[in-house]
Amino acid sequence: MRRKRINLALQGGGAHGAFTWGVLERLLDEDWLEIAAISGTSAGALNGAALKAGLVRGGAKDGRRLARENLGWLWSQVEEINDLQIGRWVAALFPFPDRINRWIEMFTPAAWVDQVTRVVSPYDSGPFYVNPLARIVERFEYDHVCSARGPAFFVAATNVRTGKVRVFSGKEINSDAILASACLPNLFRAVEIFDEQTGKVEAFWDGGFSGNPPLFPLYREDFPRDIVIVTINPMLNDHVPQSPVGIAERINEISFNASLLRELRAIQFVRRLLADKRLPEGTMKDVLIHMVSDDEIMNEMAANSKMTPSVGTLGRLRTAGQAAADRFLSEHGANIGERASIDLGALFQ
Repeated sequence: MRRKRINLALQGGGAHGAFTWGVLERLLDEDWLEIAAISGTSAGALNGAALKAGLVRGGAKDGRRLARENLGWLWSQVEEINDLQIGRWVAALFPFPDRINRWIEMFTPAAWVDQVTRVVSPYDSGPFYVNPLARIVERFEYDHVCSARGPAFFVAATNVRTGKVRVFSGKEINSDAILASACLPNLFRAVEIFDEQTGKVEAFWDGGFSGNPPLFPLYREDFPRDIVIVTINPMLNDHVPQSPVGIAERINEISFNASLLRELRAIQFVRRLLADKRLPEGTMKDVLIHMVSDDEIMNEMAANSKMTPSVGTLGRLRTAGQAAADRFLSEHGANIGERASIDLGALFQ
């Protein structure tokens, strides 16, 4: 197949970012596919940093191999964060009744943390506060992550003061920027960064509140038209959640998809104007949207699995990501550079 260029937009979603790990591994198998730019939020920012660092360090010869190694290292480190697995032995004793499963859900580490954060702030820990992601993020190769070589890289965070998305790029990206992108405010203290755009020290929270992931950095004229979005927060869920944890998780999914849906609606609006000749040719970029997702497996995953990165969960998501990317390439690889593979009009009906 002839060489084609794409932009990647990588969603955030905690441990479910292992799905994106699998997607990226499969895309790296295709030598004809060149990644021109990456936009990432939260787990998407971590995946994007690992991906770019490997591509830059290895160059044309070894870049894809080193990118795979970086992604494997990243998720091995994420798995080590999860030291408590309270639910495992209980689930083995009572594997099937709904009420027992709900009881298990209540006493998993994620549910325990959820209850505690309703009354305890991360600021209450005083000098003992530690962000568990810091030991991972600080080990990224920032000379490669921030390099002008390889794909352009954009990281999204939310400015606490203004509520607006802040996109970091180039030399602005450091460990603080990536930690800010993954900063859930009920778990972690806001990350403070001097922002040259405002001339102030600003506090930042998770980018998912304002751009999950932001697409607009990928509209640059020198980037290809095609944006491949890797989603890990299900758009569609036919099941109405009834447990407290399930309800909270669906609220989270809806809110973290809202910014992406707004951008997709704007793209569809521009595409209609261009198709109807109501905009002069060249005024706006005619973006082609593609999506790699698996809402079925995401809806099957327990609501607390974003917070409990066990080996089994990460492995299952990685495999699902590889399979989803394989389906995308088989069904829509030929569309890249030619046409969108997502009907945005149908998406909003």
